[in-house]
Amino acid sequence: MNRRQFLNRMMAGAAAFGASATLPPMAGWAQAGLDATPSAPNAAPRPLAVTSRTLEVKGKAARVFGLAQPDGTPGLTLEAGSSFDVALSNRAGEPTLIHWHGLTPPWAMDGVPDNPAALLPPAETRRYTFPAGAGGTHWMHAHTLQEQNLLAAPLIVRTAADRQRDEQEVVILLHDFSFTPAEDLLAKLKANSAGAMPMDHGAMNPGGMNHGGMNPGTMNPGAMDHGTMNHGAMGNGGAMGGMAGMMSSGAMGQMHGGSGTAMAGMGAMDLNDVDYDAYLANDRTLDDPEVVTVEKGGRVRLRIINGATATAFTIDTGSLDGQLIAVDGQAVQPVAGRTFPISMGQRLDIRLALPQAGGAFAILALREGAAERAGVILASPGAAIAKIPVAGQAKGPVLGLDLEQRLQAAEPLAPRAADRRFALTLAGNMADYSWRTEGGDGLRIKRGERIEVALTNMSMMAHPMHLHGHHFQVIGINGKAVGGALRDTVLLPPMARVTLAFDADNPGRWPLHCHHLYHMASGMMTFVAYEGVG
Repeated sequence: MNRRQFLNRMMAGAAAFGASATLPPMAGWAQAGLDATPSAPNAAPRPLAVTSRTLEVKGKAARVFGLAQPDGTPGLTLEAGSSFDVALSNRAGEPTLIHWHGLTPPWAMDGVPDNPAALLPPAETRRYTFPAGAGGTHWMHAHTLQEQNLLAAPLIVRTAADRQRDEQEVVILLHDFSFTPAEDLLAKLKANSAGAMPMDHGAMNPGGMNHGGMNPGTMNPGAMDHGTMNHGAMGNGGAMGGMAGMMSSGAMGQMHGGSGTAMAGMGAMDLNDVDYDAYLANDRTLDDPEVVTVEKGGRVRLRIINGATATAFTIDTGSLDGQLIAVDGQAVQPVAGRTFPISMGQRLDIRLALPQAGGAFAILALREGAAERAGVILASPGAAIAKIPVAGQAKGPVLGLDLEQRLQAAEPLAPRAADRRFALTLAGNMADYSWRTEGGDGLRIKRGERIEVALTNMSMMAHPMHLHGHHFQVIGINGKAVGGALRDTVLLPPMARVTLAFDADNPGRWPLHCHHLYHMASGMMTFVAYEGVG
């Protein structure tokens, strides 16, 4: 199956909702399942269902997906070192498939349509069994446009040390939400981008449209013809190729001015393709945020997941000092701060110490380059909780690589020379809304090798790049060697270069793609393929 067939299957898997059971909004998100007893060896698989449910967003009813256990608990919490043994049932009334983001299953169980497993038909159940891994904050989501409609949930793997710590765990799953079906959002992006001039994204407001009569099933998946994309628009970067190594992430941050901001001679930079109707934390807006009861003087571990499809955030812990202790489920040397960037698909574990006096503390997710916010409230018993406006007084920071340059893996890869090195260019533009990887067709590897991949972003948008089936270490940023974090998703700002390394220990044909849903759906994906597979 080639990339075009893969993407068409992704579109086909996101048809209109069928008739299915309706569940209430998922309650108890922040600590859901964290005290669950792990399954005993040889026990029956844990049931998990893809459902549809009704959610109220800004006073309107919205039909969305869910991923829940029989009691309505969203997602799963597993024990490190145990078996991931799950019976996934499809009760959503349409075909779908779930990707276990952050885990390293066998290729056949990765959850990407036709790579190699087929979509899961309605009313059918499929069993997944593989090692859960060493622990971490992960998540699960559809690898189709259904992801936009909240088909995602936390997937937490807790260690024995996690259970023994005297700290409260709070899970926060971020989303961007639109009443417009994902197919129509993508079609509008392409329609508005037609022509030579970059589109004005500030004028595209899905919230101003009447979506009641839309039928996402009427879109022809075959219309997304990647074979006709203009791959010559940016080539391999040309004279711009040397800029990635010369520009610091700080300089890039200063040049970003928001959606549609231009840089002389280099076209338009864009931060946000879509202005969403709402931004959610655990299914709720700041108009009615989740309030998590915490102890005075207690310790809290935030497990934050950016499940948004096209929105990056900065986590703001307000008056509380935080310690970043893990990214993408992998431990890092602690980094102190109160603001931490998180792009699509990434996760942050932040440890907080609450004051003895208690109080109410907002944990906010600031939308990149815009005023909108989402978040939850941590509150000790009896604390007064003030109303927090959805829109802040300032725009959220533009994400760069400043934090990435400071991160150090707690357990880095063993020193070893690379057996193979690859160079991959991220290219595309807003003018025709086409995105692609260049040089990726040759990512053929062998089991047991140490692999290095240099990613260079020659487009004017940032791309969070996600590799399936592996964890990689960031070893270079803009030409400078670093002993960076272990990750599965790394951000590439415009004109940036990041080099990653991983050990080839999980045979398969693994997607390497942008975790901006509409960039992936428009072509920004390649594959890391083991010899003899696929």
